[in-house]
Amino acid sequence: MRIGGFIGSAALALVVGTAAPAAAADAPEVEARSAYVVDSTGTIHFGKRQTRRVPVASLVKVMTAYVVLREARLSDTITITAADVKYAAGNGAMTAGLKKGERLTVRDLLYALMLRSGADAANALARHYGPGKKAFVAKMNRTARSLGMSDTRYTNADGMPTPAHGGYSTAVDQVKLAQRALDDSAFAAVVGRKVHKVAKTSVHGAHTWRNSNKLLSRADGVLGVKTGYTNAAGYCLLFAGERSGKRVVGVLLGDQDERRFKTAERLLDYAGEQIAGG
Repeated sequence: MRIGGFIGSAALALVVGTAAPAAAADAPEVEARSAYVVDSTGTIHFGKRQTRRVPVASLVKVMTAYVVLREARLSDTITITAADVKYAAGNGAMTAGLKKGERLTVRDLLYALMLRSGADAANALARHYGPGKKAFVAKMNRTARSLGMSDTRYTNADGMPTPAHGGYSTAVDQVKLAQRALDDSAFAAVVGRKVHKVAKTSVHGAHTWRNSNKLLSRADGVLGVKTGYTNAAGYCLLFAGERSGKRVVGVLLGDQDERRFKTAERLLDYAGEQIAGG
């Protein structure tokens, strides 16, 4: 399954839109270290240190999903290994509770990756579609370059601190990636789901994964996308929603846990007001 190209003026705007005008007097207060908000026409609604290179924690998994969707079939089946389970447990990462020997589809593993933020799912996908994790990270970096993400470097498929804080990116580059990824219907379906349940079968156990993105339950028209946290990155939120007939995508990097959701909701509504006001 391959993701189609991003069409129209928004693509050009996202490539060149690295500088945002000074925030309007009525713009929401944003205390995150970096932030950026753009709509589907390429209009920039907010920017704060949006080109600063910083670790982005589990937002890295957006690129992991994007790379997988470029070459995988959703019905592909992957067998979970002891190494997948050990990797997540040994690094103190979020885990989707996968077990050695389970055979799960790519579709289900994407839910484990994006809703539960499972490092075990990330390890399994990277191992399978590299093949091997080193080769997969190389694909992530090549894809970033192809998308014009010139201030992004990945060192793993999950955003964990080792090695090198999982790499770095910018608010501009993260929004650019999310715009492209959301054009894929499978990706959009995954990140927009609040809960995904997998019934027990002869080849895997039962699983229930709940989306860590609280914004989905707090505001209308929210499309996703991903939460993240490490000590170095702080609390991060990549978010998207429909406002005044346009798709608005934004990111908050280096924020506080609860505050990021409140700020994202205000930024979505602010962008909607700006769009409606013409």
